Amino acid sequence: MRERPGDDIRDKKAHPSSEFIGALFVIFLIYLVFHLLNIGCPIKFLTGISCMGCGMTRAFFALLKFDIKGAFSFHPLIFLMPVMAALYIFRGSLSKRGRKISVFTILGLFSIIYLLRLFDASDTIVVFEPENGFVYRCMSYLFERISGFLA
Repeated sequence: MRERPGDDIRDKKAHPSSEFIGALFVIFLIYLVFHLLNIGCPIKFLTGISCMGCGMTRAFFALLKFDIKGAFSFHPLIFLMPVMAALYIFRGSLSKRGRKISVFTILGLFSIIYLLRLFDASDTIVVFEPENGFVYRCMSYLFERISGFLA
């Protein structure tokens, strides 16, 4: 029996929604590992500096409890998530220009909110504390050992 070119599994493209579900599953597994290791955000863990999405997971869990005010306080752009998911799922329906405008608008919104929260001293979710980051603590430890060795 002859094989046709389309019979090979590598020739078939996955449906965009299955790619989206696969990506969500991978993200879930990563978050599960971080949770089990009590790390939380890997960027904040490594650097001590919150990322633009800081508070988004807590906002999502607040929404699951119907705590809209809490969700908004954890991350004001939580309500943009369904829009972002829809844009991803229907990205083939958008023009290239429409996709670019969407991506830059969303990145701009995240950047503005991030900077506003970063410079707000009363905001306890987005923080700039490099001295609490893993990298800083490791470097400090190494420098202490090296300076003790050289002294």
